This record gives sequence, C-alpha cells and structure tokens, in this order.
Amino acid sequence: MTKKLVLIGNGMAGIRTIEEILKVDPNQFSVTVFGEEPHPNYNRIMLSSVLQGDSTVDDIVLNEYSWYEENNIELLVGDPVLKVDTEKQVVVSKNGVEREYDKLIFATGSNAFMLPLPGADLEGVIAFRNIKDCETMIETSNQYKRAVVIGGGLLGLEAARGLLNLNMHVDVIHIADYLMERQLDELGGKLLQEELEAQGMTFHLRKNTKRIVGKKRVQGIEFTDGTSLKTDLVVMAVGIKPNVSLAQEAGLITERAIVVDDYMQTSAPNVYAVGECAQHRGIAYGLVAPLYEQGKVLAAHICSEDGTLENGYEGSLVYTKLKVSGVDVFSAGEFQDSEGTKAIRIHDEFENTYKKVVMKDSKVIGALLFGDTSDSTRLLGMMRNGDDISGMSKAALLPSESGEPQVSPVVAMADSDNICDCNGITKGQICSAITENGFTTVEQVKQCTTAGRSCGGCKPLIADLITATAGVEVGNAPEPMCGCTEYTHEEVVAEIRNLGLSHPREVMNVLGWESDEGCSKCRPAINYYLKMVDPIKNTDDPTSRFINERAHANINHNGTFTVVPRMYGGVTNSDQLRKIADVADKYSVPLLKVTGGQRIDLFGVEKEHLPSVWEDLGMRSGSAYAKALRTVKTCVGEQFCRFGTQDSIGLGIELEKKFEYINTPHKVKMAVSACPRNCAESGIKDFGVVGVDGGWELYVGGNGGVDLRGGDLFCKVKTKEEIIDTISAFMQYYRENARYLERTSHFLERVGLDHMKKVVLEDEAGRRELIERMELALSTGKDPWKEIVENKELQQEFKKKKVEVLS
Repeated sequence: MTKKLVLIGNGMAGIRTIEEILKVDPNQFSVTVFGEEPHPNYNRIMLSSVLQGDSTVDDIVLNEYSWYEENNIELLVGDPVLKVDTEKQVVVSKNGVEREYDKLIFATGSNAFMLPLPGADLEGVIAFRNIKDCETMIETSNQYKRAVVIGGGLLGLEAARGLLNLNMHVDVIHIADYLMERQLDELGGKLLQEELEAQGMTFHLRKNTKRIVGKKRVQGIEFTDGTSLKTDLVVMAVGIKPNVSLAQEAGLITERAIVVDDYMQTSAPNVYAVGECAQHRGIAYGLVAPLYEQGKVLAAHICSEDGTLENGYEGSLVYTKLKVSGVDVFSAGEFQDSEGTKAIRIHDEFENTYKKVVMKDSKVIGALLFGDTSDSTRLLGMMRNGDDISGMSKAALLPSESGEPQVSPVVAMADSDNICDCNGITKGQICSAITENGFTTVEQVKQCTTAGRSCGGCKPLIADLITATAGVEVGNAPEPMCGCTEYTHEEVVAEIRNLGLSHPREVMNVLGWESDEGCSKCRPAINYYLKMVDPIKNTDDPTSRFINERAHANINHNGTFTVVPRMYGGVTNSDQLRKIADVADKYSVPLLKVTGGQRIDLFGVEKEHLPSVWEDLGMRSGSAYAKALRTVKTCVGEQFCRFGTQDSIGLGIELEKKFEYINTPHKVKMAVSACPRNCAESGIKDFGVVGVDGGWELYVGGNGGVDLRGGDLFCKVKTKEEIIDTISAFMQYYRENARYLERTSHFLERVGLDHMKKVVLEDEAGRRELIERMELALSTGKDPWKEIVENKELQQEFKKKKVEVLS
C-alpha cells in the first residue's frame, strides 16, 4: 500500500529531497507539500538576479506546477502548516487542511534575522529573503531614491547591487572591519570594497546601528557613535535564523535548529528535517550543496526496506564560489591564518587578483581566490581528498600562475569528482550524458542531469567538458530553444515558415517535441513566432501565454493583480482620473501608485474582478505585463519648458498610439526628451529620442536594468515622420530576427550597430519592406482589455482559485 509522505516547506532542500525519492522509488509514497509562499519551488539563490532585473520570477522557478501534477504531488501554496501532532501523525494547515502521514519531513528553512532596533517596525524596513522582498524594493525605487543596507555580507551586497541598479543611492552599513568576513580575509575584503565603491556603493564600516527613525515610514538611521544617515528604505541583511518554532511546538528537540542524526531523523519517530532548519553534529548549514547532500541521504534512508543505510550523512566541506557584483570570489575550508599553518599569497595589483592557499601538515586546508577562480576546482579536490602536497611547487598548486597556456581543470579531474557540487553531479555522469545523447550545449546537460541548475557556477566547467568530450566549442554551438527540443529559436522560425505551421501544438507535434504540452519556455516563444511569421493567418493561443498576459494584469505575491490603464506619454485628464478613483472606491483597491512609467497603477485587484474593473475603467490597457511596447516616457517639452526645443509630448503620444499593441520578443520601452538635458531618460531606453536644434536624435539598445547600457546614437533626422519610420523598420527587423526574450540591448550587441545601420538606414528598399511588414502586423493589433470583457472562457478562468503560469 502506498505510504503517505508530507513535506512542510516548498523550498529548494525539501523539493530536492522529493526529487531524490522519486529517483529511488516513484511509487512508494503519495506526497503532499505545504508551502508558505504563493509560488511553486523557486531558486532562492537567484533572487538577486530578479532584484537586479536580469531575471523574472518565472525564470527562477525550478519546478513548475506541471511537475507536481506529473508526479501526482499535492501542492498547497500559500498555506503553511500551523500544527503537527506527532502521536496521531497528522498535520493541520492555516487554511484548515488536515493530512495524515507515515513519514513527515520538516524543510521549513530559515527566516531573515531582523535586528531588534527601535523603529524596526516602521514602513520601509524589510529583509531580503523572498520574492515579496524583491517586489517591495522594486516598488520602493519607483518613488524613493535613498536606501541603506545593514550588513556587508554576501546577501547584503547582492541587495545593494540590485538597489544600485534601481537607480537608488545605496549606503552599506557593516559592523566588522571589512566586507564578507566569513568568506574573505582582510585583504580580500578591502579589494572587494574598492571594486564595489567604483560601482557606486558607499560603505560605513565598524558602524553599530542605534535606532531607525521616522514617523510612519523610515526617514533615517542613527549610530551609536552619534552620526546618522537619511534614508527612505532600510534592508536588513544581517543573517538568518533557522525556522524551528513549529518543530518546538510539536515537541521536537531543537538547539539552534532541529537536531537530527546522520539519517536526518529528529527526536520524534517518522519525523525528519532537512536543509537550513536542520542541525547535524552541531552545525546548521546555509549553503545549497550540503542541503542537497542531506536530501540524498534522507531519500535513500526512508525508501530503504528496513529503514537503515550503511552510510549516513557525515557533514560537508563548506566552500563558497560566487560572483559578487561581477567579481569572482572563491573560499573554502580554513583560509584564515592560525597557529601551525603556512600560506602562499599572490596579490597582483595590475590584474587586481588575490590568491591564498593555506596548508598544514602537508595538506591544503583552506583557500581564497579573488578575481580569478580558475584554480578553485583543483584546490577543492585536494582538500576533499586530503592530498599530500609535500614537494609540490607553487605552479602545481596554482596552475594559473605558471604562465603556461591553461588547460581546463576538468581534464585532470577523476570521473568521481563533482562538477556540480550543488547537485552532486560528477564528471563521469556528465560525460556519459554527453556521449550517450550527443549533447552539444550546457542547457541540454542541465535538463538531463540537473548540473548547473542551482547557482550556475559550474556552467563553464560543463562547457569545457562538452568541448573535451564531444569536440564542440560550446560558444559556437547553437543553444536549443529549451529542454523539450533540439531545435534552436532560429530553426523553429524557419520550420514555421517552410511548413506553414499555424498553432503551437502543431509545431510541437510536427517537429517532434519530447513533451506533448511543451514548457513555459517554448510555448510562449512558439506562440510569438507564429504571429510574427504570419500575423493575418495565425491566431494567438491564450493557453500559451503567461498568466500576466492572459489576465492582462500583473500578478502580485498574494495572488491579487495590478491593473495598469494606458496614459499616452504620461498625459492624463480629469475624466480618466475620476474613472480611476471611482474604480478604486468600488473595488476597494488597496494601493494607487504613480509609477516610473508615468502611469497610475491599481494594485491588489482580486482576480474575479478583473473583467468588471476593465469595463468600468473604459481605458485601454497599458500592457505592463506584455512582451510589447510598455510605455513612452516624455518630458513636458517646448510647450512649457524654457529649455525644450521640440514637442516631446506630441511625438511620444504618437509613438505610443502607433506601436501600443505590437508583440515583440521582449518588453520595449521608449522615451522622448525635448532637449539634451534628457529629463525623460531617453539614453537608457530601447528607443530613446532626443530633441536637438533642427531635428531629433535617435538612440537604440539602451537598458536601465542590471545590464545597464547606454543607448547607441543611431541617427539624426529632421522630422518626426523620419523618426517613426526608422523606429518602425528597426523594430520590425528586431521582431523578425531576435530570439524570444532577447532585449534590444542584447540583440544589438549580438548583431552589431553597423549591421543595423546598413539594414535600416542604408538599404532603402529593405527599409521600405520592413516598414510594410510592420504596418501589416500593426493592422492586426487590438486592445487586449476587450478580450477580458468579451471572452467568457477567460472569465471562467478568473473564477478559479488556483492560478497557474500556463494552463
């Protein structure tokens, strides 16, 4: 008979344990997972990339809702467990759901530690721990400009980098003498500080915060030395506390975390703990690799027939390999100097690299690498294996310093050595996957083996293995669209054209997709390509769009939505404002906010109210969710500004009305400034227009996100008609040749500015053809809010309780 397994916690450690159980015996347990957050399992390590604008929440999801369904796992999101009865073996959730268990796993993770300071409860004082915290910081940056991060460790610096990318002034407060003192020594910490100061961060070391000041919202912080800082946002990143309150209430033995043995068994029968909430031999680990090692042992243990294993979990060698704001850092073992140790130190001030290898009793016991981490795999292997290094030269310990052409460290690694420590994937496993399946890309290896799935730090090693095993230079090998197919984006588009395909499922069927349903990467891409290839014949498939695009509103962390009506060029009138106010009152909208896109957003609209909200507004959608033109930001221009040389509002409105509903590979933002003072931030938009004496300048490929990129001057023209035609031709070429989810900034770097000038400016016949194809595509555009008001099928979806990325 199938046994009942309950998992408390939908995070990385717990779900990895379930994955390992499914590998051992997929039919032994019926599984129920309770998650506190309203999301499927996501990669918490990559939250910084969401904050910095590199990724979306969808990008960092590890297991989509479909994975739970395929494996018959009951997932209850937004519903934490509040009570555990270890005698009756039953759990009860916040929503009153009761589930009996034969085996119970605590994977409750950790909570951010909040300093108990006066004022810590003020609005604008947050942690950096989950998706909601990311969203709060992003929303805050739209209205406020000063931020303080308390904590100069890894998490604090990631938060600071993200806030810097959001155009906030960032002060970092740290109580220690130097940054990241757990991963770096004093010299490494000071080198990192210099790098980050050059990026725009301001540091205050050896500072102890006394209190946070403000009335309702934070206004500043004061230090014990009498100094102070003004701020609009305080992010505490001072550490984490294992989440053990539920375990304590259930009677489990806890110290700093839930005490477990070598098989992750707690003090209660049939109850286990894994991840950050577990304490093994006195240590509670906070890094992903040890947590995954624990999950593997736990899975093997509870799946074994007699409940015993020869070898349990014996602890992990703690190491860190990461990129801090673009700087490569590696540290492992005992890298600080102590009695009886000797060290090799190499500090290259020209290359700004620092390397330190610590030895004791003829063995490497610790290492620290800053700026160049190419020797990290070799050093980590020496520490794990306890290699005798007596007689070894400096060049043998640090091959990167030999001056010889470097061979990838994977060549010398044994098949049993881990390439991906996070997921425990060895060189031998990856080589077998490459050989047996003919893999030529890192993505293929990741989909097959899970190597590179977590922090991604091992991807260069995987690429080297592909080169060594398959003889393919990965940099030159085309990446497939996703793990469902071997076809690249370009090949899929070509096949759609050649075969006259017209529907996503037809594409997947004809081209031999491995999954009948596809995935959240390929289905939206195929749907876009179909409409791009033939906007007249091919119709849009709503089921192949993300929930934001189906609902024509942005989903929030609590399951409500944000409705964004369009305000052309940021211009509104009293009639629009009355409608928005009336809707806000009628539907008790929690928050109205003027955004950086010069619009008023309605936050917190319930899903079932979306059709009637749009109908009552009677305004066109602002497409804040869409892979399309989002906004055209404008300054007030010559009509009111004494510096303005052109009608920026008029051109901005004309551009927005022309291109408002054209689908593009990624979101597109425009801006029109009436003079070179650039008040509309035209220099960091996909298309930025600047008024000058006698005409307009057009800048292209700008990006204000984590990959901050100033737009390139594309051309200077005399009339607004020339600007519109040039943008039209450029955008159509981008639509036809960019890969889905490729921003204009990345596309321009890939194809080259000179190439785009030849295509759009110099080839007159080609330019006319691009404009004609754009006009054809524009002729099929329609206001998407009408789809909600008129589409009964969509309205039925809004009445469902469960919200999925793709249905």
